[in-house]
Amino acid sequence: MKALLRWTLLVAFAALALELFFVLRIAAMAVINPESTTFQRSEAWAQMAAGGPLRWRQQWVPYAQISNHLKRAVIASEDDGFVNHEGVDWNAIDKAWERNAQAEAQTAKAQARAPDKPVRTPKIRGGSTITQQLAKNLLLSGERTLVRKGQEFVLTLALEQCLSKERILEIYLNNVEWGNGVFGAEAAARHYYRKSAADLAPHEAARLAVMLPAPKRFEQMPQSAYLAGRTRTILARMGSAELP
Repeated sequence: MKALLRWTLLVAFAALALELFFVLRIAAMAVINPESTTFQRSEAWAQMAAGGPLRWRQQWVPYAQISNHLKRAVIASEDDGFVNHEGVDWNAIDKAWERNAQAEAQTAKAQARAPDKPVRTPKIRGGSTITQQLAKNLLLSGERTLVRKGQEFVLTLALEQCLSKERILEIYLNNVEWGNGVFGAEAAARHYYRKSAADLAPHEAARLAVMLPAPKRFEQMPQSAYLAGRTRTILARMGSAELP
């Protein structure tokens, strides 16, 4: 019994030490730009494991040198309550749960009506904020477990407490994936439009924002009807997007 208690305490201490390490790294990001993220490194390892060349295009640019059009487009597309929530948008999560439940119910009905026909699995929608996405990509693995989700929640709160909204958005825009080996706004603007992130036009910014959930897929499908339609929607919403 004592041995079990000892191991339990050691595991708890190790978990606490890890979270403290993460929090200290986040606090340092108030003044130090992160050189890379866990997600970027995992992508690099995957490329090398596959035997292909390492593709990694990234150039950090300050917040002021990123087009306000892109900032508004990303907020409108990914997290329209970014400046007002404290890291987690509970309303967005509730709506995502409702949409997912409705989609699953419709799938079940379709399967019951035609049990011998294949039914397309519904797309699971999330309610992650920009801060949550940054917490996940910066420091965590891509696995989907309750433990990792709990870590994401803790680190999201740490980001919101240690950094300003402007700094969170700056780090996010400089590190988010925009294609195969394309990371950050500057690399994306030069890759797709041969211009700097500061010079992006509204429709270019909207299109880049729409790519974010599946950048590699949309990089290979530039003529996607969904991409064009969603770009028009985000373009219409950008005017009401609030910047930090």
